This record gives sequence, structure tokens and C-alpha cells, in this order.
Amino acid sequence: MPSPIRVGIGFDVHRLAEGRRLVLAGVEVPSDVGPLAHSDGDVVLHAVADAVLGAAGLGDLGEHFPDTDPAWKDAAGSDILGRALEMAKGAGWRPASTDVNVLLERPKLGDRKDAMRDRLAELLALDTGAVGLKARTLEGLGPIGAGQAVAAQAVVVLGKCGE
Repeated sequence: MPSPIRVGIGFDVHRLAEGRRLVLAGVEVPSDVGPLAHSDGDVVLHAVADAVLGAAGLGDLGEHFPDTDPAWKDAAGSDILGRALEMAKGAGWRPASTDVNVLLERPKLGDRKDAMRDRLAELLALDTGAVGLKARTLEGLGPIGAGQAVAAQAVVVLGKCGE
């Protein structure tokens, strides 16, 4: 008997550059740096979309939203996630929960985490209790720790539509 749930894991990372907007989970975060990306570089929404696609057995973010496709140039992460959710729904799946790690040395996200979690819950049509969002530093280690990059990893649980 097929499982009534599916689990997917997603990841996204971008270099940071001066003069770019930093948007995480659809929330603008005041910063003098933001991600260099083909789209808006919202690593949280991209990682969640990647996890949705994986859980639904639909491939990965790069297959559906390549950085060579002008249709996705400067696209909002919410548009990318929305399309991934439509694809999962078409395959018979809907989000049941998610948990996300945001990996960023600075700025600190403590005062933005609730807004980010609320926005993610809204986009996934979930209660906020089904959405975990944690901000992590890398304590000065590697490119993220040096303030040169931002990343996110996400786990998404999908349930069958109608159940």
C-alpha cells in the first residue's frame, strides 16, 4: 500500500553582494547585502519549493526553474513556491508541515523570525504550528560564517490531497 505521506528535503545557497535586497521567506530583511541570483534569491522559499518538488517525486528546483530561463528572471520566491505547490497538487499532494534552517551570519534574524514563519505558513496554507523556522549562524566558519553567503535547508511533509 502506498504511503499517505511523503517527505522531501530542499537546499538553496547564494553569494551575498552589496546593494541587493535580502528577502527571506517572503519578508524583506534590512541589510546592506543580498543574494546574487537569477530570481529574488529567497533561499528559504527556494529550499521549501525544492523540498516540495522532491517529496512529490517531481525532480528539483533547477529542473523546473533554471537560471537560464528568462521567465524566472527576478521572479519572487513566492511565485516559484506557488508553482511548485501547483505541481505537487496536480500529482495529488499537499503540504502538511515544514521545518527550515536559515544559515546566515548577519544580520541576526531574531526579530524577523515570526514574520517569516507567518508568511511561510500563509504561502503553504498551514497553521503556524505546522511551520518550524530557525535561524543559525556558522560561528565564523566557511563562506556563510564569513558573511559571504546565505543558505537554507528545508524539510517538507506532504499528505495526499483530500485526506
